[in-house]
Amino acid sequence: MQWKPAAAFVTVAVLSCGSAYAQSNLERLSQFKTTGVKGFQVIEQSGDYADAIRENLKRIALPQGFRIELYAVVPDARHMAVGPQGIVTFVGTRKTDVWSVTDRNKNRVADEVKRFAPSIDFAIPNGPCFSKDGFLYIAEQNRVLVYPAAEFFYESPDVAAFNVVPQGELVPVEEESYNHTARVCRVGPDGKLYISLGQPFNVAPPEKLPLYNQVGIGGIIRMNTDGSGREVYTYGVRNSVGHDFNPANGELWFTDNQVDGMGDDQPPGELNRQTAMGQHFGHPWYGGGSVRTNEYMDDTPPDGTVMPAVEMIAHAADLGMTFYTGKMFPEKYRGGIFSAQHGSWNRTTPVGARVMFTSVNDDGSAGETVPFAEGWIDENGEYLGRPVDVAPLRDGSILVSDDLAGALYRISYGG
Repeated sequence: MQWKPAAAFVTVAVLSCGSAYAQSNLERLSQFKTTGVKGFQVIEQSGDYADAIRENLKRIALPQGFRIELYAVVPDARHMAVGPQGIVTFVGTRKTDVWSVTDRNKNRVADEVKRFAPSIDFAIPNGPCFSKDGFLYIAEQNRVLVYPAAEFFYESPDVAAFNVVPQGELVPVEEESYNHTARVCRVGPDGKLYISLGQPFNVAPPEKLPLYNQVGIGGIIRMNTDGSGREVYTYGVRNSVGHDFNPANGELWFTDNQVDGMGDDQPPGELNRQTAMGQHFGHPWYGGGSVRTNEYMDDTPPDGTVMPAVEMIAHAADLGMTFYTGKMFPEKYRGGIFSAQHGSWNRTTPVGARVMFTSVNDDGSAGETVPFAEGWIDENGEYLGRPVDVAPLRDGSILVSDDLAGALYRISYGG
């Protein structure tokens, strides 16, 4: 079922998109007019802060032949979108900034990090993603904008920008929340835009389920890249903050953060494989894997509930993921999944804060899952970093974002 927002939401969009000035700026940019905003916030890439991050990276354990280096200092770095032309990487945050990261001399270290589109007010612009033909989409808390030719326009404070989903129409305004609103997006092999909508509760209450199923909260929605044809693609998700498509067969895979407050070692985190539209992945009947929630213990789960392809350690907070399509890494990594574990908060002893690797079998099923890069939790249980997302560069290396240290790391292979 498609959700069509009420016409009144259009009026709300004008009032709730930051200031009237910000809305005016978006209108001007969509008409290719200037806004009068000048200059950028630029982030220093050298000095004591960068040196301290490099020192912490000496602790990170990797398989033989791999190395990790500081790529860029990027405040609050969350999900990443690498430009198809390899010019710039856009980095979202859970705050109010999107950053553009440029390696101008191609020495595999960023030369410049500056705020993207300074004339636009963002609200939790966590999720940037690119289409293959160079359109940048950014999924915010309750809006989606598109930036055609972003790799060209980003050098100017004024960037061409247009509504895909206007402010207040991604979810109903009365369902806006501070919790679980870090959206992610991908353009699928069908050319449609896929966006995750985390549900705001620890366990979704029964009275909310009809609306959530209709709108796609607690699931993944898809739409045409102009915002039309919206439909719910995935059901029964608590809070997915990472998804990607298997390039071998087009199937959607996604991570899911599971229910808190059920003990140190349950329920497991999830890496899920979706093979058809409309499949249900268990929430709120299941807290994670096959572990039932207390709230729905006596209720019958939906028919055909899909169990996770991989059960991860409990409370590690599995977030961004990507299929590896590069050629730099050894053969065993090609076609597999790199995923980031942000690290636990709801656990006596911290776990996670690492990058995992999951091999994918020829039949499309999950193979073995093993730690790939770890060491961001020290011997005192203190976090030195918290990985969020993984993204491939054109040379076959991968970037890892870290919103605690405020950095991007580059992992490469030298044999």
